[in-house]
Order: sequence, then structure tokens, then C-alpha cells
Amino acid sequence: MTLAVGSRLGPYEILSPLGAGGMGEVYRARDTRLGRQVAIKTLPTVYAADPDRLRRFELEARAASALSDPHIVTVFDVGREGETPYFVSELVEGSDLRNEIEKGRLTVQRALEVAQQVASGLAAAHEKGIVHRDLKPENILTTKSGMAKIADFGLAKLMQPEASPDSRTDLPTEAPGTEAGIVMGTLGYMSPEQVRGLPADPRSDIFSFGGILYEMLTGRKPFSGPTPADTISSILKDAPGEISAQVSGIPDGLERVVLRCLEKNPDRRFQSARDLAFALKESGSSSPSTPARPTGFRPMTAVAAVSALGALAAALAVYLGTKAGPRTPPAPAGGRARIESIAVLPLRDLSSAGAQEVFTDGMTEALTAELAGIGSLKVISNTSAMAYKATRKPLKEIARELRVDAVVEGSVARAGNQVKVTVELIRADTDTHLWVKSFQREMGSVLMLQEEIGREVARQIEAKLSTEEEKRLTRRVSIDPRAYEAYLMGRYFLGQETEDGLKKALEQFTRAIEIDKGYAAAYSGIANYYAVLPFYSALSPAEVFPKARAAAEKSIALDETLSEAHASLAYIRAYYEWDWSAAEREFRRALELRPNYADAHFSYSRFLAAAGRMDEAMSEIERARELDPRSTSLTANTALLLYFGGRYDEALKQLLELGTADPTASTPAWGTGLCLEQKGKGAEAIAALQKAASHSKSLNVRASLAHAYGVFGRKPEAREILNTLKERARTSYVPAYFFVLVFVGTGQYDEAFEWLERSYQERSTILAYIRLDPRLAPLRPDPRFGKFVERLGLPDPGARAGRPAGS
Repeated sequence: MTLAVGSRLGPYEILSPLGAGGMGEVYRARDTRLGRQVAIKTLPTVYAADPDRLRRFELEARAASALSDPHIVTVFDVGREGETPYFVSELVEGSDLRNEIEKGRLTVQRALEVAQQVASGLAAAHEKGIVHRDLKPENILTTKSGMAKIADFGLAKLMQPEASPDSRTDLPTEAPGTEAGIVMGTLGYMSPEQVRGLPADPRSDIFSFGGILYEMLTGRKPFSGPTPADTISSILKDAPGEISAQVSGIPDGLERVVLRCLEKNPDRRFQSARDLAFALKESGSSSPSTPARPTGFRPMTAVAAVSALGALAAALAVYLGTKAGPRTPPAPAGGRARIESIAVLPLRDLSSAGAQEVFTDGMTEALTAELAGIGSLKVISNTSAMAYKATRKPLKEIARELRVDAVVEGSVARAGNQVKVTVELIRADTDTHLWVKSFQREMGSVLMLQEEIGREVARQIEAKLSTEEEKRLTRRVSIDPRAYEAYLMGRYFLGQETEDGLKKALEQFTRAIEIDKGYAAAYSGIANYYAVLPFYSALSPAEVFPKARAAAEKSIALDETLSEAHASLAYIRAYYEWDWSAAEREFRRALELRPNYADAHFSYSRFLAAAGRMDEAMSEIERARELDPRSTSLTANTALLLYFGGRYDEALKQLLELGTADPTASTPAWGTGLCLEQKGKGAEAIAALQKAASHSKSLNVRASLAHAYGVFGRKPEAREILNTLKERARTSYVPAYFFVLVFVGTGQYDEAFEWLERSYQERSTILAYIRLDPRLAPLRPDPRFGKFVERLGLPDPGARAGRPAGS
């Protein structure tokens, strides 16, 4: 059926025909709803008579529409108008690869450019479980700027009738070289398994890709014959002719890539398009073949010779490192700049139906933690890296925002008791793929898998490892998969930072321990749960911190190398037990075990501030910000440290910037109010605190507002908030420190000291900052204040040179 210009298929107005073939007709059309031009392919009416084929077409087309890659033609819609099924895709202004090839073989540079883009598109599709099955030059469109885009994803499968392999007469075909009667593909580009009528998988696409690349470089197909039967025989039996014997100047590495793609046995081909893409990038820098004829020969330049020798040295170093075990890494091979900073970007979930997102995110966090234990390397926090989970930003832009030299990308595929992780190391500034490898293990060995990947990445970036770091990366620890999954679920719910999420986190951590009583990380998770619980509930420190301490100590007893457990114990020692020297030892051990632990650097900075060591505190929180650059919380807390240090103007600058970026955030407004109060700007301070209170239910914010009301003569309003706090305290825990603030603001100092004592009895964590809080200045001349500080045992601000106070 030929559609007239001006006719419609649903909301699409036909503008002009673009082409036709056995698989249908293609038109330029206008989407009348969105006002954009699109391409519409109508399919033969035979589909309307076969409901099952039509159903499969619609399902597969919708699956293809989920693909989002710059090198895949985007499918927008699928539908049917009367007896005409059709699908709608983006309109690519340009031509197709067949036209380029017919003009003569492509240059090596152009062939590589197209090949790398097509491999990238294939990888994106395969990782979503979609195989093309009919890859050929006609299905590779090229834009006017030369970009390659794969078209008709999934349609080769969709076009197949539900018939036996022998029933081969109704396959619609199009384009030169497409032989009617051949199942699942186009003759000349089909894999051996396809011509045998066997199922096609991603490796079949890789074979077809090899045939296309061969044709781009030589101008002819690798397998052909005078009849379809002869072509099939060639695909099954013949070796492709050597490219270098036909064309001069072909890099050896590129020819090896093509021939590996064209292996008869699928197991001998590249096993993923991602591996293929990496090999193509590497092949472009290999030396050209030198056939025994002078035509077109160019001697290797000095730069190329040095590069080749560098590559040989690198390969030898890797071989020797593998044979001899861990060694101090050599200087970067081939003059490559050393990688000193890295980020693990969110791994992709390739499991069936994407049902393992929590598991995949957990693997991302675990790999980050493994690398974070390497002191010679800067490793970006998982929280900052995960911000790019759904982003489409270019890799260079991500790396620039995170301030890293390289990134690790990859995927996780879980099937039953098996898990496969593929990781790729990419140099960010040049977008150079340095290394890719797949790891497959049983679930019970998942912890060893994480350590192995961390060790391999460390070796590839030539990171210097201490003896203890090497030991941690070579442990052999097994785990019950059920316990591990429960632990990951606990981490997931803990990260939600809600009271309900915390409750679910405890349930999962407890379940993990019920399955495996020796699971140290699960005990550490429980310690972390109890340590943060007071921030999300009405429970007092006395109710939760003893439980946190017990869980942290149990975790360390089971595995002394868990940094997180030491950090939790440090927090408890400092803010609940007020054992400052023990706390500093635990903080240092946590950071010794994981030098790139942003949360521990932040917590340690608050400890140092409480100890009066403000320069060290600022240094630690700046380190935390380097490791977690996307954290607005760290920026806000940096401003609060400046506030504690009396640097109000500097603090205000940061807080106002945060407030501008997110006008609904309460913390920047709260901090702004505190700073303005100290600068004596009462009306502005109160306005800022009122804004904070309007965006937050925090009692801390309301107590701060009441304090400011009192200081600036609005005592009735201060007392109103005070009464609200007292009413709340009848039914749930309200930190006594908040009452101290209100009474100091209203000038009721005796009452303030009374509530300070109550704060001591409930062991409030806020008391750690009693020497820093400028709002308590009116109490400091009173002898009772000095005695109170002595009871807290706060370390001497003069304790320096890395020696814990009291040691």
C-alpha cells in the first residue's frame, strides 16, 4: 500500500516517501501533536492477518523504544491504522552506510569512526537484552555530520514467522544482497548459527558487525558466492581473506579485531560488544601491517615506534606482575599520565527484567569501598557518584564535576546463584578505554569477587599499595547469599534517611545476622542504625547508644578491618561516652583502613572542632568535600564550622549560595539566621530563622528561633515556642539543650544551668560543642560553666602534633 502525501496514520501526517522494500515502505511524516518530523515505516499487511506476529511486533518495538543511545535510531511509537501496522522513529537526515561503501572502500580512520559508534550502540542494546539479528550496511544510517546510527533494532526477530527452520518462504527482505527464503538475517552478513536456523544471540550481531567492518575496509564482503547456497557454504566453511593482503596500511590490531569477530565458533568471538568497542579503540593505535609490496607503504615513525615499545613494555609488566604477585607498580607505560583520582559510576543492572537494582547498587557501593581503602588514590564517595545514575551527561563533564582522572563503569548480571560483573576503566580527559574485564562467580563468593575487582582496578591504575592494603584486597571470605542480600537491603533502607526506612533497615540487618551470626558488616549496619536513630525519632541517646556501642564492638571483634564499624564506635566514644582519647584512636583507625571515607572525615572534623582544633577540623571537612563533591550537606556543615570559629562572613557567603541554589532548604536558612544573629542583625536573623522553620519541623530550628526572639526583645514569642517544647516533652524526647538555648535567649540563666544539668544526665550529643556555640557566651563568665566543661572532659585545645588529648 502506497500512502498519499497529506494522508494520515493516526496523528502522523505523511509528507513524502523515503523508500520501499520487501519489509515495507518508509515515509517522512509530521507528528501533529509535537510538531516534529519523524520517519514512519509501514509493515506488510500480512501482519494484520497474524495476530500473534502483530502482538510480538508491538512488544518488541516497545522494548526497542526503551533504548537510549546516540548511535541507535530512537523508536517513538508503534501502532496500527486499519489493516496497516506501523512504527515511528526519529528522522535521520543523511544516508546509509551502503551508499558510503558503494562509493569505494572507506579510509581506515572513517571505518574506525563508524565501527566504534556502531559497537557502542550494539553494547547499549545488548545490555538491555535486545539483539538486532539483521545488522547490515542498509541498517546503519549516517547523519550529515557523519555520525552512525543503527536502525531497525529487533525487527529482524519481529519479522520471523512462527514456523520451522525449513519453512523459509515468507521472510520479507529488502536491500541488495538480501535473499528471500533465509531465516533471521540478510545473506552475506549472517552468522554460521543463523544460516543453520539456530537461535541468535549478541555474538551473532558481532559476526555481522565483523562482516560490515571487513567490507568498509576492503570494499567487498568476506563471504560470497554465485548462488545463495554457495554463500551459505562460504559462511560455514571458508576463512575470510586477509585484509592486509588486499589493502595496505591496515593496523595489525584492527585486522585481528575483524577476524576475531568473524570466527565460526561464537565462543571464539568477542563475548560482548563492550569488549569489542574497547578493542577497536586500542586497535586504532596499533602499527599498520606491512605487506610484501612497496605500494602505499610508509615506514613507522619514531613516535609510533615508541608507542609500540611502550605497549610491549606494559604487556610484559602485566605478565610479570601476574606471575610474580603484587609488586610496587612501575611507572606508567607509554608515557601515560598516572591516575591519581577515580570514581566508580553506578553499575548497570543487566539482570532479567532489571530486577536486581538494589543488588547492583550495593555492588557499586562495595566496589567503591574496596578502592576507598587505597591511600595513594583519591576515590569519590558513592553518594556523589550515584548522583549520575540516570544522567546522560558526557563522561568528560562528569569527570570534571567530580574532579577525577578516570572512572570505572560496568554492569552486573545475576542469574540464580551466579553473578557476572563487567568493569571498564576509562581515562576521562581523553575518553580512552584503558581496560575491560568480566568476572563471574557464585553468589557465595561475592565478597571475594568485590575484592578481586578492586585488586584488578588497583593494578591497572598502578596504585601503590601498602602491605595492609594488599592483605585486605587478597582476603578469602565467603558469605551466605541470603545474608548478603538482606545486608544490601538494609543498606538501601538506611540510605532513605526516614524513620520508616530505618525500621526496615534494622529488620534486614537483623535477618542477615540470623542467617549468618558471624557477619561483621551486618553488625556494623546495626551500629550505624542506632547511631543515627535519634535524628529521625523521639528516642534519647541513653536509649539507643548502648545498643550502637554493643553492635560496633561485636562487628570489630568479628572483623577488625571494617572501617565503618570503627567510625561508628568513634562517634559513640566521643558524643555519648565523652571518652575523647578513645574516640580519636577509633577515628584514626577508621581513616587508616579507608583513607577515602568521606563520612568519617566529616565526623572527625566535628570531633576536632569540639576539641578546639579548628584548623585541623577545617582540613578534615575540606578533605570530605573533595571526596564527596556533590554533597550540599558537607558545604552547609563547612559553613557551620566557620560559624563555630567566629568566621561569620565566610560562613554567610557559603550559606547564601546554598540558599540561592535551593530556596526551600532549611539548613542554609537556619545557618544564615545563626550568623546574622551574631552580627547583631536581629530582624534579618529572625526572618531567616522563620524561613527555616517554615520548611522544617526540626525542634532545633524552633529552639534557635526562640533564642533569637529572646535576644532581640521578642520574649512573648520566645515563651510561646518554649511552651510548645514543654508540651512536646510530655509525650516524647526533646533534647534538654534546646531549653538551654531558649532560657539563655530570654536571660534566664539559672534555668539555663538547670537544663544544662538535665542535658548532661541524658548525655546529649550536642554538649560536645558547648565551648564553640557562641549563643552560650552569657554563661561563660559564670564559674558553673567552667566546672560543667570540666565534667565533660573535653580535650585540651593545645593537644596537637597528632597526639590525642589525654594520651
